[in-house]
Amino acid sequence: MAVVTEEEIRKRAYDLWEKAGEPSGKMDAFWYEAEKELLAEAKDVGEVPPGMTDNLPI
Repeated sequence: MAVVTEEEIRKRAYDLWEKAGEPSGKMDAFWYEAEKELLAEAKDVGEVPPGMTDNLPI
């Protein structure tokens, strides 16, 4: 089973931040969005155990 790592989240969050025009002061929002996206992708291919996405911010 694959795991979403902190490094993967960091890279995705950075990409999202760059695409948004590099705004200041919103890195936590990009982090949570990146984590949400990566967990959803892993869930789609059956790599995340049930319950791992239950506590993500909306």
